[in-house]
Amino acid sequence: MAVTAPEQLPSNPLLRIAVDLNDERTAEVPYPPGPVDFNLQRTFRFVRDPLPILLAAYREYGPIFSLRVFHGRVVFMLGPEANHYITVSHASNFHWREGSFGDLVPLLGDGLLTIDGAYHRRARRIMLPAFHRERIAAAGDTMVEETLRSLDRWQPGQLVDVYHWARELALRVAMKALFGLDPDEEGAGRRAAVDFERALSFYGTDFAVRTMRGPLTPWRRMQAARRTLDTIIYAEIERRRRHPDPERPDVMSLLLEARDEDGGEPLTDTEVRDQVMTLLFAGHDTTTSTVSFMLYELARHPAALAKVLAEQDTVLAGRTPTVAELTSGLPELEMVLDETLRLYPAAWVGPRRSVETFEFDGRTVPAGAYVNYSSWASHRLPDVWPEPEAFVPERFAPAARAALPKGAYIPFGGGSRTCIGMRFGQLEIKTIVTLLLQRHRLELFPGRTMTVRQMPTLSPREPLEMLVRERGLPAGLGA
Repeated sequence: MAVTAPEQLPSNPLLRIAVDLNDERTAEVPYPPGPVDFNLQRTFRFVRDPLPILLAAYREYGPIFSLRVFHGRVVFMLGPEANHYITVSHASNFHWREGSFGDLVPLLGDGLLTIDGAYHRRARRIMLPAFHRERIAAAGDTMVEETLRSLDRWQPGQLVDVYHWARELALRVAMKALFGLDPDEEGAGRRAAVDFERALSFYGTDFAVRTMRGPLTPWRRMQAARRTLDTIIYAEIERRRRHPDPERPDVMSLLLEARDEDGGEPLTDTEVRDQVMTLLFAGHDTTTSTVSFMLYELARHPAALAKVLAEQDTVLAGRTPTVAELTSGLPELEMVLDETLRLYPAAWVGPRRSVETFEFDGRTVPAGAYVNYSSWASHRLPDVWPEPEAFVPERFAPAARAALPKGAYIPFGGGSRTCIGMRFGQLEIKTIVTLLLQRHRLELFPGRTMTVRQMPTLSPREPLEMLVRERGLPAGLGA
């Protein structure tokens, strides 16, 4: 049976605001309680740092509450049961496209992040082979090659902005593994890398700025960068359709070969473009953030770092790790990664829109309501996680992890919307951190702290500068 593409969403933000206010006014059942007065001060605090507001509302109202952000009333659901309800047991009652992820449609199109229902199931089914274990392993060589190439430029005593460094590295890996393009080469690869960053910068601006249209606005610059990207991507698709190469291991080639098992139809050029763009967005941004936060926490916790280094010395003895070792042979590293993702899940919020009226924990929610779960807030609930602000990798020792409630830990989402590139991302993060720590220590300046921003994914708010030291020096000591 043919599956039709979703309808396009209105891009005019003023029209969307009017529709949202009307939907709220005409809701057939009450919303959950919460702070819903029009309060600009609270809105600005939420944009700057939403976590304290969400945790305070949870303490006052429980696992489901309403919160007015800007013009709109948003329902937040926090905690293991709420997460499981939205992502697994009642997932069909929540649409992504009409939640906040709809804002990504102008750049990403109809990729996995912005589609629902049968169209999403079809796309995910077609794309899954590109993320089978053997395909991910094939990308491991690119991850190692690019990481070592980048680390070759480091010298002891050098000051490195870790976030900027990881962002450049993750983009290079993504460009090669997804597009098969080399950002070093003059031409398509370099132009695509530059314009992707330009387009993505639109989503790092404040909401009020993103609503502006017209010449010289971030919206217009994003549109121009997207048009350049489209020219590059569609030209590459056309070239590969004319001259297919079954030996190419990148994701674009796999998608061009893929067929819908219902009718044997290939993906259209637009579908290939949208899925590759979505994967580039999701993989590049989240990997960058997680690598940065992981290195920051290891620099702050010498005991955790010592365990990771001892494991490296025992298992690897100085050689480059294999994909199998990175996947399951370094449990100390795995626990550090899991704890980093608990404290800083890159995709910190899961925005949805309810399809039908529902009830949770004795509270009603109308059809058409914006409903968000937040892994960031849920991972910091003291009734689920003892000392939730502390960095304790041992929380994820096998027995402790097995005892976690269903839905307690969701850094990659859940159910049928679990991140399709989760294993790819985990392998890339562990490759980068392992190869770095085999060569160097990273040291924070005394008293250096980090604040977090969340637009669109969690990332350090300021440059995360760290000092490169030789591996043999104890962490925290100067040369």
